[in-house]
Amino acid sequence: MINKTILYIALSACLATVGCTAQSNKQSSTDVAGTSKKASDKIEFLAFGDGGYHVDYPKTKHITNPKNKQQFIAAELADWLEDYRPRDEFDHAPIYIYPGTEIATEQGGAQAVGIAMAKLCETKACQFAIQLGDNVYPDGADANDGKDDQKRLHDLVYAPLKPLFKAEPNLVVYSALGNHDWKSSRKGVAVQTQWMAEQANFHLDEKGYYSYKMGEPGNDVEFFVLDTNMLLAGQSYYDVPLNPDGSEADEQQAIRDGRADLEVHDPHEGPQNDEDLAQLIWLKQGIANSTAKWKLVYGHHILWSIGGTKYSEGHVLRKLLMPTLCKYADGYIAGHEHDLELLTDDCSKFDTGNSVGKLPLIISGAASKMRGKHTPFAQFQERQYPEYDLLWSKSFVWGFSHISLDNQANKLDVSFYTTPRDLTGSIIDEGSFSFSKRTR
Repeated sequence: MINKTILYIALSACLATVGCTAQSNKQSSTDVAGTSKKASDKIEFLAFGDGGYHVDYPKTKHITNPKNKQQFIAAELADWLEDYRPRDEFDHAPIYIYPGTEIATEQGGAQAVGIAMAKLCETKACQFAIQLGDNVYPDGADANDGKDDQKRLHDLVYAPLKPLFKAEPNLVVYSALGNHDWKSSRKGVAVQTQWMAEQANFHLDEKGYYSYKMGEPGNDVEFFVLDTNMLLAGQSYYDVPLNPDGSEADEQQAIRDGRADLEVHDPHEGPQNDEDLAQLIWLKQGIANSTAKWKLVYGHHILWSIGGTKYSEGHVLRKLLMPTLCKYADGYIAGHEHDLELLTDDCSKFDTGNSVGKLPLIISGAASKMRGKHTPFAQFQERQYPEYDLLWSKSFVWGFSHISLDNQANKLDVSFYTTPRDLTGSIIDEGSFSFSKRTR
C-alpha cells in the first residue's frame, strides 16, 4: 500500500507536466459531414457497443458441446431461472442453425445494426461514432482457433459498418476495449490496436485509454476513453450472487457460505507497472484540466445496470470513477450489458464539486447480442439505492443510440433505436431524452 501511494504521487507529478490528450489525425473537428447547421450548434454522434459477434466465430463451448435448437433454448432457460428471473419474462435471441447440421447458436445482429445506423444518418447528423468495446468476439484477436486475424478483424469490426461508411465515407469510429477484446492475450490487444491504426475509419490508442476533442473551441467536447477491463483487473473483488427475491446477498455472509466467487483475471490481463493506477490519475488530471465545454467519459463496463449479472463490477468501478465523474463529467457511456438502458446517479455519495444535476449513464451494448432485464433486481436497486434512477430500458433487442450535444440550449440529448429480428436493418425509434449540462 505504501508503494502504491508513493507511485501515485510520482505519477501525478509526472503526468501534470506532460499533458494528457491524444489527438487523432484521422478526422478534425471541422471536417465532419452530414449536418445542415453550423458545426458549433450541435455535436452529434452514434454510440454502439458489443458489436463484434458473428455466427462464423462461435464460442468454443458451442463447438465442443453442440446443441440443437430445442437444447439451446432449454439451456438458455435454465440459465435464466438459475439467476432467479421471472419465467414469464424469458426470451432469447433469434436462433441460427449451421447449414447441413442441427447445431444451433444465437443469431447476431451486427449487420442489421450497421444498416440501421446508416439509414439513421440519412436524416440525422452523424459526425463520428464511438464504439464501446467487445469489438471482437469471443476471444479477441490472437485467439487459438486457427483463424486469420486480419480476416477476423475485417469480418467482425469493419464489415458490419460498411453501409455506414458508404453513407459517411469520412466517418471515424473511436473505439474502446472490452473484456472479450482482452480474452486471448496482450498480443491480441496489440493486434487490434495496430489494425485500427491502419484503418482510415477507426481509432484506438495503443495504450487502450486516450482522449480527443470534437467541435470548435468554446463549443467543443473532450472525450475520455477508458480501458475499464484494465481497471477491473487491478482490483480484488467477489462476484456476489443474488437472493431468490432478486436482492443482492450480503457479501461477507456469501463468502463464509462459499457462495461468492473471487474474480480471478487471466495473468495477461493484470496491470503491468501499475498501469491501472496511471490510468486513473490520467483521467482525474486530464478531465480536471480540460478546457472543453463538454466532458464525456466512455468505456466498456457499466457503473449501474439492470441485467442482474454485472453489478459486482459496477460496485468496484463506481468507487474508482464516480468521485471524478461526479465532479467533472457531463455523462458516462458504456456497453457490456447487451441491451439499451438509461440511468442516472445523483452523485449524493460523492463530492460533486462544481457539478450540477444527476449524472447521465447511457448503456448502448446491443449492437450484435441480446440480453434480458432482471426485473426483481431492478426493483431491488430502486429500493436499496436512493442515488440510482432507471429512466428507461429495452431488453432482448438489437440497437444503438444517437447522442447530440446542443450548444445553444446546453442540453445533452440521447435517442435510442432498435432494429427488428428480420435482419432488414429497418429503424424503430424508441424515444429520446434530454439532460441539462452538468458542469460549469
